Amino acid sequence: MEYKTTDLCDACDEAQACELPFVGFGRKRAFAGTIRTARYSQGLNVLRELINQQGHDQVLVIDGAEAGWRALFGDIMAGIAVRNGWAGVVVNGPIRDRIEIDAMDVGVKALGTVPRRANIGSRGELDVPVHFGGITFTPGARLVADEDGVIVLPPGLNESSIKVQDAIAATAKYVAG
Repeated sequence: MEYKTTDLCDACDEAQACELPFVGFGRKRAFAGTIRTARYSQGLNVLRELINQQGHDQVLVIDGAEAGWRALFGDIMAGIAVRNGWAGVVVNGPIRDRIEIDAMDVGVKALGTVPRRANIGSRGELDVPVHFGGITFTPGARLVADEDGVIVLPPGLNESSIKVQDAIAATAKYVAG
């Protein structure tokens, strides 16, 4: 990926930076795409339904605040995400099966790992705005993730429409004195 979240934030004051300390998993440490959302609510069915759809280079954002400290995503879902062409996955919560996911051509940002899976039961919600880490993830918005974090771009913008070169030059000039 040619765009860095740091440069995009410097060049675009309207870019929203998530304040959570995500850990990167999988071989793709940077990814970008249009947001699709799933809100966990007493069951993983909503995630199963969405991850089995064609990803078309979209990013799945999972709000798992209601799950407590239980894994919302693991190696089986990661394999399906790769097969279906998802650009990446952002999880507000832990995942499991770290070793297996780290060997896959997938990008996952999550808050850590834990062995116990969340409940399978109820449905949850699809494609609704979810809020965590001080920002709102709106379906259809553009998300960019790398080792420095996760950002959401303003409506109508993507990475290539933000002029980062001027911000990079201004930073270099300032630092050089």
